[in-house]
Amino acid sequence: MKIARNVKISRRQLVSHKTRTVLALAGIIIGVSAVIVMVASGKGAQNEVLKKIEDMGTNLLIVNAGQVQKTAGRQQIRGTATTLTLQDVEAILRDCATVKNAAPAQSKKIQVKYGNLSTNTTVVGTTPDILKIRNLKVAQGAFFSEEENAASRRAAVLGPSVVKNIFEGHDPLGETIRIGKVPFEVIGVMEAKGVDMNGVDQDDQIFVPVRTALRRVFNLTYINTIYIEAAEKEKMAKAAAEVGEVLREGHRLIKQSKPDDFTIQSQTDLLDAERETTETFTLLIASIAAISLLVGGIGILAVMLMAIRERTNEIGLRMAVGASRKDILIQFLVEAAVLGVGGGAIGIIVGIGGAFLISLLTAWAMSIEVSAVILAFGFSLAVGLFFGVYPARKASLLDPIVALRSE
Repeated sequence: MKIARNVKISRRQLVSHKTRTVLALAGIIIGVSAVIVMVASGKGAQNEVLKKIEDMGTNLLIVNAGQVQKTAGRQQIRGTATTLTLQDVEAILRDCATVKNAAPAQSKKIQVKYGNLSTNTTVVGTTPDILKIRNLKVAQGAFFSEEENAASRRAAVLGPSVVKNIFEGHDPLGETIRIGKVPFEVIGVMEAKGVDMNGVDQDDQIFVPVRTALRRVFNLTYINTIYIEAAEKEKMAKAAAEVGEVLREGHRLIKQSKPDDFTIQSQTDLLDAERETTETFTLLIASIAAISLLVGGIGILAVMLMAIRERTNEIGLRMAVGASRKDILIQFLVEAAVLGVGGGAIGIIVGIGGAFLISLLTAWAMSIEVSAVILAFGFSLAVGLFFGVYPARKASLLDPIVALRSE
């Protein structure tokens, strides 16, 4: 009952000084809304990245020729290795019991022409199993078959971006394009996939049979990547170990005591690494946003100190008619709490509204976290109480006689 009366008194006092109260609330509102928007932005980005990794395929292992290192957040191959071959793919399928599918890939950016139009795009030599492993789908026409790959047919399946760049709205099926100097028949168009986690446009590429690519386009005998689908998600680690053993045996690395000339990356490892990175980033930007809450707390401190100075006579009068120091302390703590709660509540509304507005006006993904909302509100209340303790204690320690004499 006493608390309710204190809240009523506090509300009346704060409303009577609107400008000062609004300025004190502004810091809390900005702080809470900033925390909510920043966390929503970070979580949205995390979800987008994780979704892109999962869209790469289920139970995915990626074998890259050479050693992979991360530079500026992007994975890059260190050095050049020419030991990964089509025979390695056959050995993996034959000797690894935990592997379900495997597809080789050799890619290079090459100029592609159709009529008078041309574009530089990534040409990927691979096999039909890439569709199952990477969750790829054909939107028009068909993908080349294993028989067409074995026969080194000059067939091409285009990404939507390639179609847009060189066909200008015309139907590409059945048309002939030139990859470098080699003519290829367009037999299909892929379904759009968008950009991957490294920002690379997955639609700006052309798929051709790997044997045709190696012999006629790249003039190579080796490949740079093998995409592997493990039979079961629970056996990803075992599959990676089996693949590594087969490759070391095939490349004669064990006998010669040489380091691996390949790198095996697991989708599970990628997910864990990206999740850890994005969570750290989200925590960082939320911490920066939370600083504005402390600024809001300083505003509450200033408002409360001014209130005590203006109400010194009132404090002395209340003490004279029987109010204890504890009553005065609680009264001013309640006022600080009202500022914190009020600012927190308005900040939540502004933050959620701001996150939805940013999502509508931009391409940014937003994900409102209930835990972030609760934490921001709790922090705003804590800030209000923390910065209200000193003024409240100062008010409770006033000498009633001195307070009554003040003007």
